[in-house]
Formats: sequence, C-alpha cells, structure tokens
Amino acid sequence: MASGQQISEQNVKIFATWVASKTDDDYRAMASRGVLSRREIATECGFAKSALDQNPRIKASLRELEDALRNRGVLPPAVEKPADEPSKPLMREPGKLRGALDSERLRRLETDNASLKAEVAELKRSLEKHTILSEALALTGRVPR
Repeated sequence: MASGQQISEQNVKIFATWVASKTDDDYRAMASRGVLSRREIATECGFAKSALDQNPRIKASLRELEDALRNRGVLPPAVEKPADEPSKPLMREPGKLRGALDSERLRRLETDNASLKAEVAELKRSLEKHTILSEALALTGRVPR
C-alpha cells in the first residue's frame, strides 16, 4: 500500500500530465465562474476533488495555470473583493421560467380552490336539507313529503 506522500507525488505527476495534454479550447470548455471546474479536473485526473485543495503542490500549480490562462485571455480576469467591505448575502432574481411556473401553479391552485368552495356550498345545502328531514322524522316519526 502506498503512503500518503507517494499518493501525493503520484497525483502531482498525473496533474502535470493532464495540464500538458489540454489546449486553450479545452480549458475554455471547462471554465465555470471565471475559474476551471474543480470537479471536471478531478474526474479527468482520476483523483478526489479534495486533492486539488489539500495537496499544496497541485493547489499552487492550479493557481499558476489559471493565472497563465488569464494572461492569455482564456479565462476572464479575476475579480478582487475588498477585505474591509462586509459581504451581503446574494439574492437570486427569479428567472422567467420560474416565474412562469409559479404563475401556472397559482392559476391551477385558484381554480381548484374555487371548485372546492362550490362543492362545500353544495354539501352545506344538502346537509341543511337532511338536517330538516331528520328533525321532522324525530318529532313526528314520519318522513314529510
């Protein structure tokens, strides 16, 4: 069984081979949010995604690769956030598809609600009629016509 250092060294070699085998178009295809997709890199290299963060040599190589790609114009420039500015939570704007689905669901629920209200009103009238008949039967012992 290989030690952790041996596995780490093996992963560095695999990563270096993977970097050498890719073209700028390959990197463009796997770019996500201005960086390379860590999941895709780990899948293609055959090791866990955590190796990209926990192995300092791979982490440094990946950072250098992304910087080089930014300099060549393959990746967009990195956006720096000021350290003194507190970050506010991001609010998602509902998309048009989500809004259309919500409005369709609302329309369907309103239709169901209206039909259920009509059914409740009809059942109340029926119950009232049967209550009157039941009272008459209890008082007279006969069903009125």
